[in-house]
Amino acid sequence: MSHCLLSTPLFTVEQRVCATPDGTECARYVVVHPGAVVILPILADGRIVMIRNHRFSVGKTLLELPAGTREPGERPIDTARRELEEETGYRTGRVEPLTEFYTSPGVMTERMFAFVAYDLTHIGQRLEGSERIEVAVMSEDEIRSYLVGGEIEDGKTIATLGTYLLTRSHV
Repeated sequence: MSHCLLSTPLFTVEQRVCATPDGTECARYVVVHPGAVVILPILADGRIVMIRNHRFSVGKTLLELPAGTREPGERPIDTARRELEEETGYRTGRVEPLTEFYTSPGVMTERMFAFVAYDLTHIGQRLEGSERIEVAVMSEDEIRSYLVGGEIEDGKTIATLGTYLLTRSHV
């Protein structure tokens, strides 16, 4: 049983009743999210296209991989292609799935689909009016340094880069 407490264009907040191990009921509050994608774009020379994205919620600009929320009925791979073009200005000729994960399963349903994008062609950014995004192209060594130094603070970016780098180190 659930009860909607808040509805926004991107998500809803529901109060849900759940059973505890001792048989009693308790209330849980869940952010219901349609899911999202994160894209790791790799240029022909091996550099990675990152973004510096101003995040109002934390009051600062974060170094991230491009990402975005799925539209109703949209396949994750189509969201990935769309968000890559909008945020970075690059169109991809080839997209491969990397991994999937829940971003914060303690409070929300959001499932993140991570992709690697290759064969990139620059076509120019198409930002939404509220977005403040700057493209930052970096070498893999620079990114490793930022990861180890704690300069990348965005969870989806850490998870995706970590998975990619670990996967490649065993090839």
